[in-house]
Amino acid sequence: MKSILIKDTTREERIKIVQQSLNACGTECEFCNGCDNLGGGIVDSMYQPYIDGEKEISEINAEYRSNFVNG
Repeated sequence: MKSILIKDTTREERIKIVQQSLNACGTECEFCNGCDNLGGGIVDSMYQPYIDGEKEISEINAEYRSNFVNG
């Protein structure tokens, strides 16, 4: 498996990584609650900092978990 770290990917690759990850069930994310994500398509914008090369996916996921558990 190829690395998904920012340093090892292009912006275009990161867009594909996010799209493929969010589309794991084969349907669009918008307005879907299938992953227990109330609000549906908001998830894809959550990963914009990764696409833009600002934060790794692991950092975004850790922040989300922290906010979810403590929120």
